[in-house]
Amino acid sequence: MWSVAARDERRAVLLLALVAAAGGVVRVARAPTRPPGASVLAPELRGSDPARQASRSRRAEVLSRPLLPGEKVDVDQAAADELARLPRVGPKLARRIVDERDAHGPFGSLEGLGRVPGVGPGLRAGLERSATFSGVARPLATTGGPGGGGTPGRPPARPAGSCGALPVPLNSATALELDCLPGVGPALAGRIVADRSARGPFRGVEELDRVPGIGKRLVDRLRPFLRAP
Repeated sequence: MWSVAARDERRAVLLLALVAAAGGVVRVARAPTRPPGASVLAPELRGSDPARQASRSRRAEVLSRPLLPGEKVDVDQAAADELARLPRVGPKLARRIVDERDAHGPFGSLEGLGRVPGVGPGLRAGLERSATFSGVARPLATTGGPGGGGTPGRPPARPAGSCGALPVPLNSATALELDCLPGVGPALAGRIVADRSARGPFRGVEELDRVPGIGKRLVDRLRPFLRAP
């Protein structure tokens, strides 16, 4: 009887050893071919192009970071994913900005950016420190249709001679006279007049930066066209 029990015990031990060996074979067969510690940089790309994977991974990392202090994005050149890094500009608005730029040319200034639906004065004021413009906006196109309106979706042309003599007197000019200056549209001209009425005349052209939406760069651009007091 003891010999039978010993034989059964040996069979059980042998069976366990076979099961353990089979498990090791399965683990080896399923082991990844990549070296230990290798990471997937861009799963959508084939592993035969590691340089492109690494480049795409680095770009994705950069675009996912908020803008650093002093870092600016050129709105007249940047792609949509880069524009989405700007404050309060998400992917959808960034796509609209690119579509408008492709259709009608560069913006040239924060005021020019206002032609994009969804970009109002508050958003433009928030972009003053982080947006830059390297392009020059195209002249407004007009049609000779009834009512003197411009092309659909574009601002109407300014009346000829509305600027009057240059330089324009900043503390007495009307919104229409200010509207004709480079980088100043109807909305910004109205804010200049409203600020002047509420806070008093400007002691110099440099004080224009107290108006929301006007930064030092636009002030420098307007300096040759204005005089104050």
